[in-house]
Amino acid sequence: MLCRLCVLVALLLLGPLGLARAADSAFPFGTELMLDVEPLYGSKRIPMLQIEDDGTAAIDLWCASVHASATVGENSITIVAEPAEPGQCTAERQSGDQTLLAALSQVTNWRRDGDVIELIGPTTLRFRAMTN
Repeated sequence: MLCRLCVLVALLLLGPLGLARAADSAFPFGTELMLDVEPLYGSKRIPMLQIEDDGTAAIDLWCASVHASATVGENSITIVAEPAEPGQCTAERQSGDQTLLAALSQVTNWRRDGDVIELIGPTTLRFRAMTN
């Protein structure tokens, strides 16, 4: 009972600011996340990731698009993607797809700072939440 009272008092004291901080640190389910990189030469496409509440995920790579499943915990994450089909892209873009899929399959943790979401593994991938 005392613990519930403490939580209630803390929420009242923090008010909307406390709720905003909690939202800022939550994983942005259902939001398009754009990889924080420049497009490859000759293209405007930038890889994107979107993970839904139920764990289904869509990944737009440099060339192809794939479906995936994701398990997101408080600060942990696991992504299992389907293999990318070879597309009608350059060898550089197809190689980029394979490299990015490999990096995504090795992420183990995530952290958020505002609109920036980092997926952490052997390679840290930095994404920006699309808020428009």
